[in-house]
Amino acid sequence: MNLQPLLEALDLQKDAARALADDLRAQIDDLQTRLREAETHLEHLAITRKTVTSLADRLPAVAPDLPEHPDYPRILDAFNQTTGPLRAKDVCEALGHELLPKNVEGTRAKLKRLVKLGLLTEADTGNFTRKQ
Repeated sequence: MNLQPLLEALDLQKDAARALADDLRAQIDDLQTRLREAETHLEHLAITRKTVTSLADRLPAVAPDLPEHPDYPRILDAFNQTTGPLRAKDVCEALGHELLPKNVEGTRAKLKRLVKLGLLTEADTGNFTRKQ
């Protein structure tokens, strides 16, 4: 029996397997390099986050822009002059508005808008306080 063709076929398979193994090793090397780069990037991001959060409390708070109406700064001033909660009626009085339902409701709407802007809180229904 002539084994030569069988041995040649085995050599071809061995060469193909070796080429595949070499290609896979090259891919593994590339993936390991990319993995190291990704891990380094993750470390840098973690350091950046830590740095930013440690500095965040040192930054001055930026107050949101108030709406254009002239009552808004006056409303905030009324809250700066008191320590307790205020109702819409109290703020109307502080602003010198007549205690008409339309004025009280307009002031209540402004107070609710200041709550949405994060400048006031509504402790319970109708009682507003300056946000701490």
